[in-house]
Amino acid sequence: MKRMPHQDTTLTPKQVAGNAAEALASAHLEQAGLRILLRNYRVRGGEIDCIALDGQTLVFVEVRLRRNARFGGAAASIDHRKQQRIIHAARCYLLRYPRQAERPCRFDCVLLDSLDANQLEWIKDAFQAD
Repeated sequence: MKRMPHQDTTLTPKQVAGNAAEALASAHLEQAGLRILLRNYRVRGGEIDCIALDGQTLVFVEVRLRRNARFGGAAASIDHRKQQRIIHAARCYLLRYPRQAERPCRFDCVLLDSLDANQLEWIKDAFQAD
């Protein structure tokens, strides 16, 4: 029997907070009527926090938690480079699931400055793919 190397599964406080923010955002989206298809879709060069359906529209969602506005807050952290990584991951997803590519798509952002649902901001169609 082949032994697998031991992997440390301990999460950092930042990862725990990020997971909590993504869970909060997903719950908010579900309450708004979206159907969550997948969370944490990762490919080489990009990641999508949440993929959902809003009616017939496929929605790629970036969740950002920023507790300190010193560097511009949650919205400012989704710069052009970050958008390109999300778009890359979305294209990979659509190549892998070509039937989904027939749907209209959009990119949304859910911004949190704390882990408080009352402080959540959902920006629909936050940016466009080139």
